[in-house]
Amino acid sequence: MNQSCLPPDDLPSTQTIRVSEILLRQLEEAIKKSFFLACDNMTRTLLCSCHWYFQINSGILILMVICYDMESYRNIMKTVPHFAEKLKHFSNTAKITVSSPVNKGIPWVLSIDNILPESDFPST
Repeated sequence: MNQSCLPPDDLPSTQTIRVSEILLRQLEEAIKKSFFLACDNMTRTLLCSCHWYFQINSGILILMVICYDMESYRNIMKTVPHFAEKLKHFSNTAKITVSSPVNKGIPWVLSIDNILPESDFPST
């Protein structure tokens, strides 16, 4: 457990910490709704095929996507550049975490700064 070097009177109260946590969760939910509405119909359908949510950790916005099957995982991975472009409207420092179905691999964690735009992908 982290011990603060501040005297107890200088630390936030329990009530302040609880209110901050509630406000943070409300912000994450508001971003989720706005992000979903900013996506096109195809992307919304892809998101509905997975469990997804936003988390704010140390000031970094993280889109968490958990895929239920390999087909949705592949489709989500193809859509990551689109997600990154949309996330740039919500935060300058955001990450995307995509988890494959259980026991099928490790989660990908990508910073939106390190993702090539769709137009820069090599054609296949």
